[in-house]
Amino acid sequence: MTPYTKQEVLLQAKNVSLSYGSKSILHDVNFCIRDIVRPGLQQGQVVSLVGRSGIGKTQLFRILSGLQKPCSGSVVIRERRPSETIGGGIEVWQERTVHPGDMGVIFQNYYQFGWRTVRQSLMLAARQNRALTGKEDNAIREYAERFDIGDVLSCYPAQLSGGQQQRVSIIQQLLKGADFLLLDEPFSGLDICVLDKVVELLLQVSLSDDLKTLIIVSHDIATAVAISDTVFILGREAGKEGSTLVREIDLIERGLAWRRDVREEKTFTETLAEIRACL
Repeated sequence: MTPYTKQEVLLQAKNVSLSYGSKSILHDVNFCIRDIVRPGLQQGQVVSLVGRSGIGKTQLFRILSGLQKPCSGSVVIRERRPSETIGGGIEVWQERTVHPGDMGVIFQNYYQFGWRTVRQSLMLAARQNRALTGKEDNAIREYAERFDIGDVLSCYPAQLSGGQQQRVSIIQQLLKGADFLLLDEPFSGLDICVLDKVVELLLQVSLSDDLKTLIIVSHDIATAVAISDTVFILGREAGKEGSTLVREIDLIERGLAWRRDVREEKTFTETLAEIRACL
């Protein structure tokens, strides 16, 4: 396996708790995602958050995205910002609490504005990214070709297949320039042929930038593990109300990351059984 190191913390959840009235939903959720560096390669991060239905995955997803505030604790991100005091366009790091809009969020229903064409929706996204000023058309064309939707740019959402709508949603977030993409059930309801295309697409996205980080919330444990470098398991601790992270599995250490044939490995099957035993 290619050598790798885990460096700066890109995202950290610190003692996150959430309650509705007297009912605890999440308690003391702690984890971090680090920048994975592989010499000579462009390598992003792909992590999966798994847990049984009703365990609190959706609430944690919303907290990570900044769309919902926890009752206590915080989610901190480390982002790149052009320096205003250092010349030469040097980027500096800034650490701060996550806010709504910091992350690209792709919900399961791939909501699109029905009265706008694909091109119009993508243009709105591109115009939010200062780095693309004056280059929006070129960026849209490049992404459309890369993700095979060049022939539907003039179409409306109702004219697209589910797979095409998903690709449009992902491109929208890429055009906005977010380093983090949160995906809610990206494998749900897909047949095996379409599923393989979606997995390939997400792999392409993760490799598009060293700091690109995908956080996948999914019930499809096998597919999530096959595409990830780390799995976080949300569950319950004996005698405690609410859910927390009960296990972190480093798939790189097990030789299960960055491999297209990973499903054929005995360790892969054993890891799936280990995860299911925690649910």
